[in-house]
Amino acid sequence: MAAPALVSLPGFRDLTPRDCARRNHVFAAWRAAAGRSGFAEWEGPTLESTDLYRKKSGEEIVGQLFHFVDKGEREVALRPELTPTLARVVAARHRDFKKPLKWFQIGSCFRYEAPQKGRLREFYQWNADIIGEESSAADAELIALGIDALRALGFSADDVAVRLSDRRIWNRFVDAAGLDPAQTTAFLQVIDKWEREKPEALDAKLRALGTTQEAVAGFMATARAADGPLAPVVADLDARGLGDFVRIDPGIVRGLAYYTGTVFEFFSLRPGARAIAGGGRYDQLIGTLSDGAVVLPAVGLGMGDVVLGNLIDETPGPRERMEAALAEVGALDAWVVVAEEARRADALRLVQSLREGGRRVDFSLAAAKVGKQFQAAEAAGARTAVVVGSEWPALKVKHLARREEVTTDAAALAATLDALLGAPLSRP
Repeated sequence: MAAPALVSLPGFRDLTPRDCARRNHVFAAWRAAAGRSGFAEWEGPTLESTDLYRKKSGEEIVGQLFHFVDKGEREVALRPELTPTLARVVAARHRDFKKPLKWFQIGSCFRYEAPQKGRLREFYQWNADIIGEESSAADAELIALGIDALRALGFSADDVAVRLSDRRIWNRFVDAAGLDPAQTTAFLQVIDKWEREKPEALDAKLRALGTTQEAVAGFMATARAADGPLAPVVADLDARGLGDFVRIDPGIVRGLAYYTGTVFEFFSLRPGARAIAGGGRYDQLIGTLSDGAVVLPAVGLGMGDVVLGNLIDETPGPRERMEAALAEVGALDAWVVVAEEARRADALRLVQSLREGGRRVDFSLAAAKVGKQFQAAEAAGARTAVVVGSEWPALKVKHLARREEVTTDAAALAATLDALLGAPLSRP
């Protein structure tokens, strides 16, 4: 049998410590933004019944899933998104919680599709949802949450924008144009490709549905005004001082068969960049999945880590903020140098004491020359080196960047480090 390939499967990632630190920087911004807005974290299973996704999206969704029959003869799938699981949980347990629910989740998702830039087969997604509130204030709250998270990562209104649309706008067009309501989904699929498809192809598809490209373009131009169903959302965001991020764009549809009202996408303003987040109102999904037993209004936001990570790398401000955060995360406060092996037990007590006091501390696990230990300290990014040798309990403490050296003793070591580096951080 041939040896297994030493590479990950297509569309999957190996995350090195630096990659994990980058991911955690994004996760921290997501969690902090959600916490500031009163959202509670929840979690659901990675594996669900395939029928859950069929019920939401139809049989065609199965081709986009990692799915199989388990040992219990159940047809199951790795989750491609988080919203159906949330809808299932809320439908089953909604009586246990006061409404509206403001919940968020960060979890891995899987989609069986061709990998490309910004799109992998496994990725992490942040979902935030408000369940049980039908007013447009909930829509605006989620959009503001997304803006807050992006600003925390260093993005500004010069970098990203929120493009707003609404299902009800297009219902109005379908009625006014006399289109067959049964063809609404097909019509919206054409609108979804408005910016990507050739004009002649668009025109042919629209004429087959009973309208024209000119009629749709004219409607879009008038619908861009901040009136109608989008007016309260725009006013809410303006009142928060977030209006600079907002664009009315009826061309945003996001598979509107799933949504029932406001829809939105966060776009990079860099040339050629794609959507980095999106969401909208889905008032019927919980009722659909529960066969009408539970009907609750809902609105959600989803943001994935892959496109966002690419955009951070391409945008100076967020990239610099990321690098500064990684430098802080990786920095050791001290490296304990065991200059005399006879004092290793004393050194270990120092290491443990400093760690319990909140400092990041490391040391050479095996005996090594003092020079090698200093090299290891430098390579690890340690800010100080504490030398434990024959002078014990006296210690030498060296600030490695400033090349400053002070003498202290074991009892005063923590205070000496505080003076050199600042008070210990509050760390978990």
